[in-house]
Amino acid sequence: MNIAGAVCAVTGAGRGIGRQIASDLAAQGASVYACDISGTALEAFAAAAKTNRWPVTTSVCDVSNESSVAVFFEQIREREHRLNVLVNNAGITRDGLLVKIKGEEVSRLPLADFQQVVNVNLTGVFLCAREAAALMAQTGGGVIVNVSSVSRAGNFGQTNYSATKAGVDAMTVTWAKELARHNIRVAAVAPGYISTEMVAAIKPELREKIVAQVPLKRLGEMREIAHAVRFIIENDFVNGRVLEIDGGLRL
Repeated sequence: MNIAGAVCAVTGAGRGIGRQIASDLAAQGASVYACDISGTALEAFAAAAKTNRWPVTTSVCDVSNESSVAVFFEQIREREHRLNVLVNNAGITRDGLLVKIKGEEVSRLPLADFQQVVNVNLTGVFLCAREAAALMAQTGGGVIVNVSSVSRAGNFGQTNYSATKAGVDAMTVTWAKELARHNIRVAAVAPGYISTEMVAAIKPELREKIVAQVPLKRLGEMREIAHAVRFIIENDFVNGRVLEIDGGLRL
């Protein structure tokens, strides 16, 4: 698929990897519909898009809310009458050990923290893909790119996050099989440790430990994840696969 002239939706586009992906697609000539739960983050992105003369439309959307998702995609349907690409990027973390035992004191991972991550990272991906697929199937097909994580294989302190990313991978393969008949491809990218605003805020000594785990001895760049997303969109034979972009972390 050619990115130039395509209509693309990107969730979680207010900051970080999502904003990089949305910016990259817009710079390549796509009409981008960017959503995020943070209106403030979207305002900053909209200002940058205006400066660069990118065709970007921003919308506040809670991907875990069925009605909010329906409104976002109905806006695209009304304005564009088609959707070529969905990048399911929105996600959150609420890290914590399943149980933490200190002497006789036992603390448990709060159900609220587990459920909130599931609502955004798993249910949100489902809701957005469902709406996008319905629109794509009626207008000639398209591409859905889900953003997974290296943590999909399990990661210390990330019961909730790892479970949702493993679920995203399973849904990716399932949808690739189901939607091919409608000319819709589905694939995913699984980033490793990436240089985002969140990682930049980590204490230097902890960041050094993170980098030491990566065979290439550096963090990935957000532009490298955006490049992988472009590859999936542009290569019409990529379907049902998860691309690991992690510097060799999972050798």
